[in-house]
Amino acid sequence: MRQLFSLLLLSLVALCFAPHASAADYHEQLVLRPLPLSALLASFNFRSNTTLSAFEAHNFRFFPRSLGQILQHAGTRELHLRFSLGRWDAESWGARPWEGAREGGTGVELWAWLEADTDEEADRKWRTLTNALSGLFCASLNFIDGTRTTRPVMSFQPEGNHPNSTMTNMHLLYGVLPHEVVCTENLTPFLKLLPCKGKAGIATLLDGHKLFDASWQSMAIDVRPVCPPGGECVLEMEQTIDMVLDIERSKRPRGNPIPRPPPAHELKCDTSKPYHSGDTCFPADYNANQDWSLSQIFGRTMKGTCPLTDPNVPPVCLQVPNSRGVYITGGATEKKNLDLVSRCYEIAPDTPEFEMVLPRPESNEESGQAAVVVQEVVKPETPLLYAERSFTGHGQEHGGVQTILRNPSPDTEVEFIYMETLPWFMRIYLHTIEARIEGQAGASKQDPLIQEVYYRPAVDRARGTQLEVRMRIPPASTVFLTYDFEKSILRYTEYPPDANRGFDVAAAVITILNPNPNPNATSPRFAAYNLRTTSLLCSLPTPDFSMPYNVIIFTSTAIALAFGGMFNIIVRRFVAANEGPEMTLTAVKERLRKRFGGFLQKYRGKADEKKSE
Repeated sequence: MRQLFSLLLLSLVALCFAPHASAADYHEQLVLRPLPLSALLASFNFRSNTTLSAFEAHNFRFFPRSLGQILQHAGTRELHLRFSLGRWDAESWGARPWEGAREGGTGVELWAWLEADTDEEADRKWRTLTNALSGLFCASLNFIDGTRTTRPVMSFQPEGNHPNSTMTNMHLLYGVLPHEVVCTENLTPFLKLLPCKGKAGIATLLDGHKLFDASWQSMAIDVRPVCPPGGECVLEMEQTIDMVLDIERSKRPRGNPIPRPPPAHELKCDTSKPYHSGDTCFPADYNANQDWSLSQIFGRTMKGTCPLTDPNVPPVCLQVPNSRGVYITGGATEKKNLDLVSRCYEIAPDTPEFEMVLPRPESNEESGQAAVVVQEVVKPETPLLYAERSFTGHGQEHGGVQTILRNPSPDTEVEFIYMETLPWFMRIYLHTIEARIEGQAGASKQDPLIQEVYYRPAVDRARGTQLEVRMRIPPASTVFLTYDFEKSILRYTEYPPDANRGFDVAAAVITILNPNPNPNATSPRFAAYNLRTTSLLCSLPTPDFSMPYNVIIFTSTAIALAFGGMFNIIVRRFVAANEGPEMTLTAVKERLRKRFGGFLQKYRGKADEKKSE
């Protein structure tokens, strides 16, 4: 008993005198924003910091050691990794979260700034980085070879603060895997990088069944150095998960996942239609009457708060009008912001579980007037640019790509950089690139839409095509960017197992330039808005893979027949029937006697030799 008391006393003394990290070294926050069409945007943000001196001395506290050692070994100064699935519906949901800075194209995207003296050394470190990250995140990043790697010139700029002495030796490399399937195997190592390992805080709401059942989801990891004014430089790692959940589908119980039609008395009908009757139901707008709870949307409640997080940052925020009521569990405090469209919740450390319920908006009855429904969702913000991309043409030899870019602003032009990374078997004709404008009658035809073009042609089986176009779109205009390309014929060993499906072409990256950058910003933000188009599916001439086996069987049969006949002609001796020896019974006996006699004579000779020895 005395030894146990001494051990407890020593532990308390060690805790009192141990160096504590600053509370601002780690914080996490969940922002929930209802969207039109019965959708809900959930944005999870985790941020951890460590000083550069501690990072270089291999002292890891909140920064994960597994990722830190990879960055040190590969000489990585800044890292950006994206896992994305689905399509963001900009027409209905409005602007993208985080201004598109934490979004990636379908599949996996990776770009990093590596410190190296030569391009060959940068390529060697890039292979080391991709192979190490492939094992850490259970992804196929090791397949990012030279054919899937490019060096962007205008599209990407560093987000962190880098000294001028290191900028000269920094190399930017970008790789993408549009065919990569994002699944739970990528979420599990993502949660292991968090200090609380997904056991407490907002990370307990992350369920693979709910996340990958979303209409759109993106997981991002960003590592960059940040030097605050008058403070010590830190290495910041920001982990972000954004997903758009369908409320009706998310509220479906897991034990009964198969959707079944609701009974007639539970149908939501629009009674304002003139053709509404007892046997006719026009579906009501799903944008109305959104009601949900955390346990319904995520399948579980929030398990308290992470004890290592910054107490000054509220863990949960909700963006709904202040006129709507929200129910929360005990131990939490609601604080409404001055913008009248958002509120945050502070949760006490001793709260075991946190539950939040957003009921249906109530109608306010006024005397002599009809019921007025309370505004239930915040109007989505209009994006700076709409973009969609598709293939044109027909046939298996030639084709084309058409990108439709629309500027919704009535008085502001948009300047951006359009980048495409194409596989080597898509050989584009640069002279066919064209940008034509439609929509605005008073647009100036003197100013060219394309300001600058950077083109790096492909090398067969060595590298892909890189195309970067700097453009500007006048206000309230629609621009069609088109070009033609030629399809190459692959060797039959270069086709994947699902060759008839086609080949995935990575999404185009659009970087909208900021016309008025903030000079007081702590990080040199280059872009004000980013977005990705959808990926494409390119169909190439596909051979009949059963034909080689048919040829092998036919050739083997022909050779066997020809060889057998030729062998018989060479070995056999052909004589006339009357010239051959007569095969009587006496002749057969004599031939057998001679053969057996020869065998007996040989055996007796060997036996005599043994006796003589």
